[in-house]
Amino acid sequence: MNATDRTPADLLGSALAADPGRPLVTFYDDATGERVELSVATFANWVAKTANLLQDELSAEPGDRVSLLLPAHWQTAVWLLACASVGAVADVSGDPAAADVVVSGPDSLEAARACSGARIALALRPLGGRFPQPPEGFADYAVEVPGQGDRFAPYAPVDPEAPALIVAGREFTGAEVVERARAEATDLGLTGPGSRILSGLPYDTWEGLHAGLYGPLATGGSVVLCRNLDRLGDEALDQRVESERVAVISR
Repeated sequence: MNATDRTPADLLGSALAADPGRPLVTFYDDATGERVELSVATFANWVAKTANLLQDELSAEPGDRVSLLLPAHWQTAVWLLACASVGAVADVSGDPAAADVVVSGPDSLEAARACSGARIALALRPLGGRFPQPPEGFADYAVEVPGQGDRFAPYAPVDPEAPALIVAGREFTGAEVVERARAEATDLGLTGPGSRILSGLPYDTWEGLHAGLYGPLATGGSVVLCRNLDRLGDEALDQRVESERVAVISR
């Protein structure tokens, strides 16, 4: 990866320039049987569309707080990078009452109503499907995002030293996310480009975010992100590790 990258969005840009066709996030939901594989290019396209939605439709600006009430999911990974692209602070499981924008999954809609700003709801259905009936007071992400532009340019440059992420009560700048992701990658077992990690950790800790997104992104690797992994038996897990060519497991 590029040694000059200072923000998570920079890491994605370098990954896109280096090898857009390689897998970046492969997502499983072992409660539904869903499997989605996103190449760097496909993931980056989702990020661009989401960043345009955040900047243009939701009027988010650098420094605005975006409460992400979402599980470990490929769409959550997209939102984390979209926030980084705009310069907004991704507040994972953060208080929606203190946020400028809230992004909620279907299980946290009532809590999300405490946000007085823009509210976006994600159905988290297979293939990025819509809600059968949009939740009152929320815009449906799956309805809003397809029409957004495929390329994104921030209105203001993103400051690497500005707050970018809050998780488990700890605040990180964009530069700190990149530096820590690189520094801790070896301990995680990510040895460089092509390394493939399977993560069943939730996204509500740094460890979960590192294994499930930032570590692979920072090292040219990829992640097999598994939701509800506890429903998968040992034999089925072994088969997944083999079929997905996983080198290391974090659970």
